[in-house]
Amino acid sequence: MATISSTGIGSGLDIDSLVSKLVAAEKSAGQTRIDNKKTTLTQQFSAMATLMGGMSAFQASLNSLVTSSSFTSRNVTLSDDAAFTAKAASSAAAGSYDVQVEQLAKAAQLGSQAFATAGTKVGTGTLTISVGASSFNIDVVDGANSVANIRDAINKSAANTGVQASLLTDVNGTHLVLTSQKTGANHALKVTTSGGDGGLSKLVYDPSGTKNMEVRSEAKDAIVFVSGYEIHSDSNTVSNAIEGVTLTLKAPTDEDTSVQLNVARDDAAIQDAAKKFVDSYNSLASTIKSLGKYDVSTQTGGPLLGDAMLRNIDSQVRKMISSPVAGVTGSYTTLASLGITTQADGSLKLDPVRFNAALQANPGAVSDIFTSDNGVTVKLADFMGSKTSSTGEVTTRSSDITDTLVDLKDQQDALDARMKVIQDRYYKQFNALDSLLAQLNNTATSLDGWLGTNSKKD
Repeated sequence: MATISSTGIGSGLDIDSLVSKLVAAEKSAGQTRIDNKKTTLTQQFSAMATLMGGMSAFQASLNSLVTSSSFTSRNVTLSDDAAFTAKAASSAAAGSYDVQVEQLAKAAQLGSQAFATAGTKVGTGTLTISVGASSFNIDVVDGANSVANIRDAINKSAANTGVQASLLTDVNGTHLVLTSQKTGANHALKVTTSGGDGGLSKLVYDPSGTKNMEVRSEAKDAIVFVSGYEIHSDSNTVSNAIEGVTLTLKAPTDEDTSVQLNVARDDAAIQDAAKKFVDSYNSLASTIKSLGKYDVSTQTGGPLLGDAMLRNIDSQVRKMISSPVAGVTGSYTTLASLGITTQADGSLKLDPVRFNAALQANPGAVSDIFTSDNGVTVKLADFMGSKTSSTGEVTTRSSDITDTLVDLKDQQDALDARMKVIQDRYYKQFNALDSLLAQLNNTATSLDGWLGTNSKKD
């Protein structure tokens, strides 16, 4: 045994060092097993998180492509956008239209006579304010019957059917202004009174009777002519003219002047959607490849090398990418027929020329290959969702790894507790040995003293 520095009182043994080495020797095998298992599980958990992230990102990309009808996009062009702008949904039919804007939709607005100040008392009674066919009442009482009080009562009324009251002060005084919150002829304003002291009559406006308030803006519908057909709209957003096309009116066109509106398939946007699909797929394919790869030069493998679940996901995804889409017939039934082909490294590549040719020849097939019920993006999105849902295989696998790591923590705690018991036992044994050796040393010292004394007597 190597020389050990003396710390024991009676034995000269370095008890702390000796116990530490003995405990470490006993702990080594168990600790190595736990450490190796923890390292492997941690790498796998990180890999599952990476896979989950890649699949979720791919699913989000697929969902956006499906829900936005990207493969049936329409483009709108205008000969002049001063009078209106236009937006076409994927359902809009291609065509050209001459559009004239005769008038914009306006909201009704009434203004009262001038009052000295906002605090001027108007009168008491009940105001009935009508917005088109609907109406609500405002009770005006003493102490709360100033112009400002009436404005506040109108704006705060829970029964208000769409009127905004405000105060406007000019050189003559303060005016109560009522504005319909909606445009269109069906939202004209009417104000009548009943009861009280009669002072509220200053605010009456009845189109067929008393008109004590002044019309500042007449309720009007927008009027648009599309290819000679007259269309009315109660707002300046017109969606009831050309099917699938929404016009947002800005100003009337000049007299006898029309704007040409063209609706056509947006080939550039559709090809961009295809490229987005290819890029999103390639990102996921790269993630899967990295997790399961084997590097010959370094003789190291990815954290999921040989993993059956990863191989299965990769296999099923590639099958969906390469298989013909059920229900689609003719020359275009697969991604490859559209010019989206698989490369030697497993990635996809888009051939813009072939894709555009397919789009010109059969745009319906292009859309169906991606977004029909059996379309590639639809099936892939469902597949990704099933694997990454709360009960999906990837989520469950991650949860199992987490549970194992927790169990491993319990094993570590148990090993540490067992080593503490062993450590205490060693200390007890060595301390007892040290005490015994101390006693022996004392006896030897006494014996040496006694022998020395007796030899002198002799």
